[in-house]
This record gives sequence, C-alpha cells and structure tokens, in this order.
Amino acid sequence: MPFPNRFNPYSFNDFLDWRNKVDFYADDPFIQKVVKYYVGDNWQEVDREAREISQKASFRWNKMAETIAQPEKRPYMMHYDGHLNRIDRIVRPYETEVMEKEIFSEALFSPKTSPWTKLIKMYLIYQNGEACVACPITCTEGMVAILERYAETPEVKSILQHCQEGIDGEFAIGAQYISEIQGGSDIPANLLEAVNEDGEWKLYGTKFFCSATHADYSMVTAKPRGSDKVALFVVPSWLPGNKEKEIRNGYTIDRIKWKMGTSELTTGELTFNGAVAYQVGPLDRGVASVVGIVLSYSRLTVGLSAAAFMTRAVREATQYVKFREAFGFKIGNFPLVMGQLQDIQKAARRSTAGAFKLYRSVIEQGGLGNASRDGQTIKEKQQAFNIRELIMLQKITASYDSTDVIRTAMSLFGGHGVMEDFSVLPRLYRDSAVNELWEGPRNVLLMQIHRDLQKASAWYKPEEFVKNILAGGDDERVDKLAAEMAEIVAYPNLLQADDETIQMSMRWDKFCHELTHAYQNLALAEVEKG
Repeated sequence: MPFPNRFNPYSFNDFLDWRNKVDFYADDPFIQKVVKYYVGDNWQEVDREAREISQKASFRWNKMAETIAQPEKRPYMMHYDGHLNRIDRIVRPYETEVMEKEIFSEALFSPKTSPWTKLIKMYLIYQNGEACVACPITCTEGMVAILERYAETPEVKSILQHCQEGIDGEFAIGAQYISEIQGGSDIPANLLEAVNEDGEWKLYGTKFFCSATHADYSMVTAKPRGSDKVALFVVPSWLPGNKEKEIRNGYTIDRIKWKMGTSELTTGELTFNGAVAYQVGPLDRGVASVVGIVLSYSRLTVGLSAAAFMTRAVREATQYVKFREAFGFKIGNFPLVMGQLQDIQKAARRSTAGAFKLYRSVIEQGGLGNASRDGQTIKEKQQAFNIRELIMLQKITASYDSTDVIRTAMSLFGGHGVMEDFSVLPRLYRDSAVNELWEGPRNVLLMQIHRDLQKASAWYKPEEFVKNILAGGDDERVDKLAAEMAEIVAYPNLLQADDETIQMSMRWDKFCHELTHAYQNLALAEVEKG
C-alpha cells in the first residue's frame, strides 16, 4: 500500500495522449476489413477516401464537436432584431458553422460521389455524435432521394442542385417537418393545410417537432384544402434574396425545444402562415413518399450512426481499462471487465457489419422506394420487401443496443464515465437515447413490421422472409426463427387489449431483436471469414 503523499503524481496523460492521436479509420483494422469485404472491386478507392476524411473527423471535427457541446455554446433563438423586425435567427457557435460547411462541402449527395464513399464518410463523421451534423446529413440524403424522383419544376430542380452540387460553393442543408402535436408518428392525422392560391401552394398551420430548423429547405407534409390525403412539399426557408435580409418564408420559429440529447441541434415548433411550398410527387401519395423514401433513408442512417456511436465508445473503453489501475491490477485484467468488453465489442462490430450488409442490398436495388414499381419479378419484389423490413428492424435494434453499449462503456470508466468533460461517452449516450426515438419509436415500427408481414403473407410467407434474409446461416437456428415468425404473424392483430395479446406483443418485441441480431451476426461472420 502506498504511503501518504500530498503531492499526488497521478495523471491521465498517457490515456489522453492515446486519445488525442487515434485515427478513427487508420487505427481500426475491423472497419477496414468491412470496407474491403462489402465494397468489392472498388474498395481501394473507398479506402483512400476514408483515410482522407478520417484525418478531419478524428481530429479537427472531433475537437469542434467537443467545443460546441459545452453548455455555454448551446444554440438559442433571436426572434427580433434591434428594429423590431421578426427574423427568427438561430444563433449557433462559430465552430458549428465552420464544421457544417466543411462537412457538406464533401458533396456527399453528388452523383459524382459513390454510395460507398458516402457511407464510410458518414460512418466516420457520426463517431463524433450528433454535433449538429448527423441529423442534417440524413435529412438531406432523404430530400435528395425524393427530389431526384420528382424534380420537375425549375424551382425544385434548383433546390436539388443546391443540395447535390452546391451553388457558388455553398451546399444546401435539408430537414423534414412531419410531426404535429396530435400525433408524432401518425402522419395521416396531419392537419397542416396546403392551399393553392393563384397557382402557388401555400401552407398554414403548425408543426410541433422540427429538427434542423436552421436548414435551407424542408420536406413538409400537409393536406390540400378539402382533402383527407396527405401531400408532400418542399419548402424553402427563405425565398430568393431574403436570406441575407433574414425574412423567413411565411413561417415563424415559435420556440426551441429543450432536449436531453442532440443538444447542439435545434428542434423547434413552427407556425406556417402562407409559406410558399412546391409540390413533390402526387398530392395523394405524400405518406408513401415520406415513409417509403424520406423516412426510410433516415431510419437506415440511424442504424449506421448507432454503429458508429458504439464503435467510438468501445474503442475508448478498451483503451481506458488498459490504462487504469485499481487494487493493484489493470482493470482490464478483471474477468468481469473482460467479459463486458467482449460483449460490447461484438455488439459494435455486428451492428457495423449489419449496416454495411444492408446498405449493399440498397445499392444493388438502385436505392429505396422501388417496391411498388411495375414490372418487378416476384424475386425483386421480395428483395425490396426484405430491405424495407430490415431497415426498420435495424433501426429499432441498433439504436437500442447503442444505448446499452455506451452505458456499459461508461461504467468501465467508473465515476469518470458520467463526467461531461472527461470523455465523449455521456454525450454519445444522450444522443443515442434520442436516436431511439427519431423516425418512429420502437413500438410504432414493431407494429408496422407485423402489419407488413401479415399483408404480404399471401405472396411472401413469413418463414420464407426469415430464410431469405438469413440465407447462409445455421440451418437449425434459421428454421427455429422462421417457425416462430410464422406463428407470431399468424396472430390476428396486436391491438386487442387482453392478456394474451400483451404477451404476444412482448414476445414479438423480443423476437424482432433476436432476428436482427441473427442477421447482424451473419454479416459479422461473413466479414471475419473474408
């Protein structure tokens, strides 16, 4: 035992020296292996791009993300200028503005950027948490995807170009405003009104949960006057020439919400009072467009960001237990710690491998939103269905696992694990908890998956679905999951308020978690086998 020493020489410098030098990509052999396996022939080019952006994400952007997370840097609203003009200016830290511009200047959504390059860049950027870029990136991705399909007017084509290629070196940022106070995920219950005034659509009403409120454009759902169908519109935040004057396009930002996580990202309540909007797709297909394309891309990216969060947390916890000593031992030598590290490392790796495997299927399909296209073979229709359901399964499972993994990683830091200025883990934990709720919370997606499988059962049996997504897995395990899936899907519905339905619902929740893990473990085995 040591003797008293008022000049305690202990420091964390060795751990900090490692942390300040680690490169998210170059120092991670596993993600390099994932890229090589899933990307295919072009993997060396993607690997090169990953190494270049990792130098920015690991150091410059990492430091900026740390800075803007400080409480005194939190964004705030300035509703009026000094002359009583309503401006609704969102005041954000300088570092946020710079980092955001640099990241969007990577032209992630340009047709010139390969899907794999976009994916690995997003994965590395997301290791810094939300940082006021993760949500805007995925919202912009969904906006680009839907506008690529429906950009017909000069105004909408210009918006698409602004997002993909930039205008005068400035790349646009997108958002999506779907939720209303009466029901966040219940899109058909929307009440925001769209009115065609002299050939121009204008929006009236309120949206209650609008993230990335600083965006240049937003995808907004609304019901045309006299219709009970939801339509989709793209809304500029400012009309041409008005951004510099801070005159918003017929809407106000009523307040910024106080969130537990993603604190650097503003989420607001908005009132539309004649905002000019441009129609996107058929007026009676807004729900299908939002769910099938816009939200599906967001859900896909939640799975990717959850994997990135976990990867960062596991990396730092692994190094910390090698450094930290207690009771005369490095804490990494305690069997409990070793077991916990093994568990969270496997969770991070299977989530990463699963995200890349699923994204490969999306690329092979040519993007999302193809399930209803004419002329599909039954095999193509099934593949599109597989992707739709796997996106939801991955979203609920990876986001749930991420919070668990980060909590375990924090526990390995002891009391330091919850210190906001000691490591990134508390911030990742809060961001991860919010990630579970973005784009449809767990229960909503579980119900949707169950309904989808029931509706498709006439042409695609549930057990066949399981066997297809787990092709190449252990036959006995696959057969067991397939049989259980068939049994649960055969249950009439999960909306009856009785004990039997409650039990079946809880069984369904657990089963979906197991099924997704089976898919992710299969992806991990493929990567490790090479």
